[in-house]
Amino acid sequence: MRDRLIRSLWINLARNVKFLERGIAAAEVHYTHRALRTIFPLRKRLQPGVLAETIAAHISKNNSRGVADCLRRAAESLGQAQASDSTATKVCEPEVCLFLCLLVQLCHLDHNEHERGAQLSDLFVETALDLQRRTLDPIVSRIIFYYSRFFEVTGRLADARPMLLKALQAATLTNMKETKAMVLTLLLRNYLNYKLYDQAERLAARSSFPADAPNNLLARYLYYMGRIEAVQLNYSQAQVHLLEATRKAPSTPATAGFQQTVHKIYVIVELLMGNIPERSLFRTPVLKKPLQPYFELTQAVRVGDLSQFQDVVSRYQDQFLKDQVLILIQRLRHNVIKAGIRSISVAYSRISLRDICLKLHLDSEEDAEYIVAKAIRDGVIDATIDHEKGFVKSAEVHNVYGTSDPQHAFDKRITFCLGLYNESVKSMRYPGGDHRKELAYADEAIKRERELAQEIENEEYDSDSDAMDDATDEDL
Repeated sequence: MRDRLIRSLWINLARNVKFLERGIAAAEVHYTHRALRTIFPLRKRLQPGVLAETIAAHISKNNSRGVADCLRRAAESLGQAQASDSTATKVCEPEVCLFLCLLVQLCHLDHNEHERGAQLSDLFVETALDLQRRTLDPIVSRIIFYYSRFFEVTGRLADARPMLLKALQAATLTNMKETKAMVLTLLLRNYLNYKLYDQAERLAARSSFPADAPNNLLARYLYYMGRIEAVQLNYSQAQVHLLEATRKAPSTPATAGFQQTVHKIYVIVELLMGNIPERSLFRTPVLKKPLQPYFELTQAVRVGDLSQFQDVVSRYQDQFLKDQVLILIQRLRHNVIKAGIRSISVAYSRISLRDICLKLHLDSEEDAEYIVAKAIRDGVIDATIDHEKGFVKSAEVHNVYGTSDPQHAFDKRITFCLGLYNESVKSMRYPGGDHRKELAYADEAIKRERELAQEIENEEYDSDSDAMDDATDEDL
């Protein structure tokens, strides 16, 4: 059984190497993606000994210096004692070398050899950036991801930042779009891990995310941008980013954690904007249990009960700290008060400031007067304050269809539909360039057949003309 598994592993590794070599010869990236898609099933049965022998078979004197150093260090890290040049004369292509290095990273990560993996990853990234080949783009992006992952696991994520910035510069200059998207995402994660929101915002403002990046990277980038915008008080933009992140991410069991994390911040941003999320969101099976604290928080904000809101925050404070949303939840106190004032304004056409103070559990009537005045200025309620008699008088409710609110709602929906259409057109994929050679051969064959048919037709015409001339001479 063990021999069969080892043989199957050898066959899969050799098949992936052939895919990479075929992609290099045809200058097509989809062969590289095809090899990368087999990494995760291959990772479950990856054995260091077999991988070390595969790497040793590609070590040759004809390899370039960077490729030779990577292969030698990778083989030695897997237990290959003093890996030397093999008898192979074939040059190992950089794509094949870095693919094997990626497998070495996964092997060290699965065996909890994080320090050794971080040292090797530093060499792999340096070599990949020095090669500057666009065909390396999908492989380099994954090598940089695990490079950052090693530093994050060891608690030294800040030490990876200089190399990530260097990789961003190299990817931008060489137009490696997938690597650039990956590095931007990792840098934003790096800054947010240390709560450096200003640096993250400047990075996002001065760099452009590739439009044709993979959806998984785009979803993560939008999530990080939503977090940054939420902290920077740009709630409307944060709502757009988080909503797009939930739609770009696939709805599979493997992405359940990402969906839960995004929706936690999305619910808070909705509450900060004065909106109440739909109850169906909290009934989704994947989100029901993780969003239970946020559901109770939403109920407190909807009712406008300040005491209930404070009770929910105190009970789930540890959970909110773990989710890194407590700073946003503390801003909801004003929204709770606004919701309470709005419900009071609808229920009472005239109410004293003293009663408002008691219903909202405020400290004094002066605080109630200040809060009501601010709500009137912000457009939360339509009312007037009688300062002498100490009461608030609500205005008559107007017909909403006589205002511009329906126009803004339709404009928002139309803008979303147009944006969705444009993104769908941009994300359409077309087949690679291999079929062009076949089309060229077919065109040449058709052209030759037409020339041959034309020649045959001309020969028949000439023979018919000669026969007619002969018949004319006989008649004469």
